[in-house]
Amino acid sequence: MILKIVKYPDPVLEKPGEPVTEFNAELRKFVADMFETTYASQGIGLAAPQVGVSKRLTVIDLSLGKDPAQKLVLINPEITFSEGKQYEEEGCLSFPEIREKVVRAAKVRIRAQDAHGKWFEMDGEELLARAFQHEIDHVDGIVFIFRMSALKRNLNLRKIRKMQSEGTW
Repeated sequence: MILKIVKYPDPVLEKPGEPVTEFNAELRKFVADMFETTYASQGIGLAAPQVGVSKRLTVIDLSLGKDPAQKLVLINPEITFSEGKQYEEEGCLSFPEIREKVVRAAKVRIRAQDAHGKWFEMDGEELLARAFQHEIDHVDGIVFIFRMSALKRNLNLRKIRKMQSEGTW
């Protein structure tokens, strides 16, 4: 089932998600729905707060659904190590039509649980590192517009307000 993606400034996007404590069939169905929603939106990742659920859960698939082996489920994720810097353009499904360059670590190591509750660690570089950081920011209540320079952030907030007043946001 395709879920409705909430747009900024929905309050759920700026609230840290609650830890996931139950790993059951209901959770796995939600994870499947999140992947379906990600693919339908042509995204590479989606966090539970983006569909109005304040939980520490995110899905990532850099293959856009073409390679099932690349599907990642991160539950209760945290970044345990980061190094380097990259400055690349990002977009966000909760900020349609807004793309800006933001600074992120070039390499990260994350620790998370899978859909069955098993803990694992994983390293990511370049785009995967960026996706890890972007999605973990979401479950921490941080949206990418606050990773932009103040000038870019203000320009984009103005753009959002204009679209809201026109009824296109």
